[in-house]
Amino acid sequence: MNIRDQEPLPMYVPAYQRYEQMKYRRCGKSGIDLPLISLGLWHNFGHNDDFKNQRELLRAAFDMGITHFDLANNYGPPYGAAEENFGRILKKDFLPYRDELILSSKAGWDMWPGPYGNFGSRKYLIASLDRSLKSMGVEYVDIFYHHRPDPKTPMEETMGALDQIVRQGKALYVGISQYNAEETAKASKILKDLGTPCLIHQPRYNMLDRWVEGGLLDVLEQEGIGAIAFSPLEQGVLTDKYLNGFPEDSRAVKDGRYLKKDAITPELIQKVKDLNDIAQSRGQSLAQMAIAWLLKDDRISTVLVGVSKVTQLKDNVNTLKNLSFDKEELKKIREIITR
Repeated sequence: MNIRDQEPLPMYVPAYQRYEQMKYRRCGKSGIDLPLISLGLWHNFGHNDDFKNQRELLRAAFDMGITHFDLANNYGPPYGAAEENFGRILKKDFLPYRDELILSSKAGWDMWPGPYGNFGSRKYLIASLDRSLKSMGVEYVDIFYHHRPDPKTPMEETMGALDQIVRQGKALYVGISQYNAEETAKASKILKDLGTPCLIHQPRYNMLDRWVEGGLLDVLEQEGIGAIAFSPLEQGVLTDKYLNGFPEDSRAVKDGRYLKKDAITPELIQKVKDLNDIAQSRGQSLAQMAIAWLLKDDRISTVLVGVSKVTQLKDNVNTLKNLSFDKEELKKIREIITR
């Protein structure tokens, strides 16, 4: 574990006006409002990351009115590290404010060896959430997701496990992630029949990956399910980071698992440059425009961002100063992203 985690910070007192600078949106047909910007702990919260920086990121987020922290069982590295580190931070800084937070976790990807540590069986989902609760030091999460569809396990079993988790008091709401339109409609019906409606869907969605527009968003609207878009910046591509090459601290250089250098082609760079020109004309960074472009659709309840620096988080939250697009801007953007 990083030795820098012992660096002291003063006692945390949240910003008094934290709720005045954030905007919130109702999550589907539920009683929950979510901040338009949510913070994901997919990256930068492993044991090899600076623990002090992790605390500073979460403190800054809450000070800006971000009430939703999104985790999963295997976020790290190693698997489980993000929840362990979050649990330590919660104990140090956020326990008095637990009722002001929406905490989420997920299970569905590989977590431990053997046939019971992956996909969507009742055994895996319930065992995984029990581990997550212990790691974070909480009695319940606000949202528990099935992280991906399981082609072999009957959906009735997977959704039944989510219903059981709510009835056991281990989660208040449930969600699904990366289910297509047909799968989402089926999951929603099962959950409604069980009496535990699906609160939220977490799809990958950004200007360069628009698969959700092929029917999923319509299903979410019909079913009253909210949406939280992850990878809104396409792992950093929809920023100014790669306009002039590959910075040494970029994800394409440091970690090729999620963004490979050879995926950033000259054609893609030209698209990004053209989008950046529109963003500058709007008085925004490209990252801000990419987030605003998602939030223009009311079916998107919130956008999930991942950051390594407080300055990046502030830049993302400043998106909220300009969320409107005129018809000409939208036309130009569509022409660029569809060519």
